Amino acid sequence: MEKDFDRWNKLKKAINGHDEKERVYFHEGDIWWVRLGVNVGYEIDGKHKQFARPVIVLKKYNQYSFLALPLSTATRVNRWRVAIGDVAGKEAVAVLSQLRNLDSLRLYQKIDHIDADLLARIKKTASRMNFG
Repeated sequence: MEKDFDRWNKLKKAINGHDEKERVYFHEGDIWWVRLGVNVGYEIDGKHKQFARPVIVLKKYNQYSFLALPLSTATRVNRWRVAIGDVAGKEAVAVLSQLRNLDSLRLYQKIDHIDADLLARIKKTASRMNFG
């Protein structure tokens, strides 16, 4: 299937044009729908009309940016995927190989919050896999 970069670029321009007052308040460990967009090659894409995908806010830097850990419902577990359980009625995995920094303007609907123990386990695994 061909990627729709043109439609994504129109939406991305609209997101970038949002007023600063439209920023949402978020915390580490939150799970949000994020407009992730259409990306290059094997980089994980958003889906559907909003080019969205759920992510875990792994690290909040400030009110403007955070380290996002994309989620997938393709639940095959390997060393780069951590099972996190039910998210919005579907089993999900965190895709450690797709960590990326995002602007909080991309956040648009909070889904849930993971418990502190699971967040700590994911952070430890992500650190070991990406920097160890």
